[in-house]
Amino acid sequence: MKKSNIGGQGVLEGVMMRAPSMSGLAVRKASGEVVFEKQAVKSLAKKNKFFGFPIIRGIVSFVDMLMFGVNTITKSAKLYDDTDTSAEPTKLEKYIAKKSGKDPMDVAMVFAVIIAMGLAVGIFFVLPTVLANLLRPLIGSPLLMNLIEGGIRLTLFIIYIVGITFIKDIRRVFMYHGAEHKTINCFENEEPLTVENIQKYKTLHPRCGTSYMLLVVVLSILLFSLLGWSPVWYVRIGLRLLMLPFVAGISYEFLKFAAKSDALFFRIIRWPGMMLQKLTTKPPDDSMVEVAIVAFSVANDEMDEESLHTLAQSFYREPKKKAESVDVQEAVGEAAE
Repeated sequence: MKKSNIGGQGVLEGVMMRAPSMSGLAVRKASGEVVFEKQAVKSLAKKNKFFGFPIIRGIVSFVDMLMFGVNTITKSAKLYDDTDTSAEPTKLEKYIAKKSGKDPMDVAMVFAVIIAMGLAVGIFFVLPTVLANLLRPLIGSPLLMNLIEGGIRLTLFIIYIVGITFIKDIRRVFMYHGAEHKTINCFENEEPLTVENIQKYKTLHPRCGTSYMLLVVVLSILLFSLLGWSPVWYVRIGLRLLMLPFVAGISYEFLKFAAKSDALFFRIIRWPGMMLQKLTTKPPDDSMVEVAIVAFSVANDEMDEESLHTLAQSFYREPKKKAESVDVQEAVGEAAE
């Protein structure tokens, strides 16, 4: 079994695959055709030697992942419906772009990342500290306070993951996420990328971002316990925010370490993340696997443009009637339970 450096994510009616130097985004439009976009990429960690150091590269990769992920989601929405203007930059973003000389979409992407990070930090790091502090009069041990805070954080994270699985559009994204993992698993097992071959493989993969986020939450419990429990709320929260980049960096290194081998020891340490992936990936239908094949072929960068277009055209499917489409989605969802 060979290892690859290709990863990706499920998006709106499509899949993004990213190799070290190329990314491929493929989306099935409502018309039934598969369209794709190819983009050369260079990670921030490779632009500067300092960014490539252990732990630092994890912090840089985390920021890069957020920026690239938000940009990909925006692009997938445009590819799916090029008449949709909901992702257009706001007047404020256009004004900032004009003054700074930057592209308006780049400014909009930065705003989106800042808002996403702010919400994540508020819900999963600030809120658990506030809730745990309510118990402080009853508990004298700083270590126990940190463990309670960590338990609240982990609970909120799992509740969030479980909650979004009930959203129909998110379930479809999770199915495309499953198609992404199945395709990479098939490639790493050195089988031709056909729908039949890909569907044989699991929807789980050790390098998944879901496992990474779980590692961030779990390692934060261990590392934050070293900070004590300051009675001053802004000191307590400030210390956690300062530690958060290092938690992200250490989690990245741990994930790379855990994905090195299929030996029993490595399977044990990545087991919790793999189990959580059962919530964030769902078995895809064949049409979703076809989209994943196109995205992977684009990112793998071994086919010329004409061959890629021929491949995408070969996966055209007549649009299903709405009622029929809903029945199929529900059947696939029930089979995944």
